[in-house]
Order: sequence, then C-alpha cells, then structure tokens
Amino acid sequence: MKKMIGMAADHAGYELKEALKPMLAEMGYEVKDFGTHSTESMDYPDVAHPLAEGIQNGDFCCGIAICGSGNGISMTINKHKGVRAALCWTTELAALARQHNDANVLSLPARFIPQELAMEIVKTYLSTDFEGGRHQRRVEKIDC
Repeated sequence: MKKMIGMAADHAGYELKEALKPMLAEMGYEVKDFGTHSTESMDYPDVAHPLAEGIQNGDFCCGIAICGSGNGISMTINKHKGVRAALCWTTELAALARQHNDANVLSLPARFIPQELAMEIVKTYLSTDFEGGRHQRRVEKIDC
C-alpha cells in the first residue's frame, strides 16, 4: 500500500514541485497535488490551506509545501492546529525538524536552493523519525 503525501506550491515553486513528484513516486508515495499547475502568478494561501486541512484530517502521512522563500506558505500552513510546517534549506534542518519538532509539513524555498539539494532534503525529511521523549512535551505546547 502506498503512503499518501500532499503537495502544494505557488508559481515560484511549481517547477520544483513537478521535479519532486517522480522521485516521490519512486519512493513509494502517492502524491495528492493541490497545485498550482503552472508558473502563472497566484496566491499561495489558495493551495496552502487545502494541504493543511488534509494534514489535519489525517489524509496524508505528511506534506511538502513550496514557494519562493518558503516563508509565506509556511506561515499559512502553521495557522492550522496540529500542523507543523518547517522551512528547511539544508538536510540537517530537515532531520532536526522531524527528530525534534515532529514536523508534518516540509517547506522548501524554491528560489534559494538547487533542485538536487531539494531532493536530498526531501529524502532526509521522509527517512527521519520523531525522537519523542523530551521533544514530545515541547511539541504538545505548540498549539494554542
């Protein structure tokens, strides 16, 4: 059975999103693509909110969100209770986001990292487990 993963990107992240999808399929993930579906300018909240709602509902094991800086889409996603998007631009940050923060959405800055690095970040994020322990207590204090 394939694991479901949600993806969302604005126009700046469209090409990176499309490049990541075949790799995810090879890794055994079925992708639900919330868009966008072109490089035409659009508003990232229009795709971020549906992705976050899918995470909240348990429709996906996790999500990947992409915009130019990674900031706007992360801010939008993090408005949803129980959804923790982490902006990562190194593999080390991706590992820590999972190990210490139980991040359930990986956010990538498409305009600031090359495609090859983004692929390594995604692989690290998806292969790293939450450590729990002292970190569980901290994660439980995130939602207001």
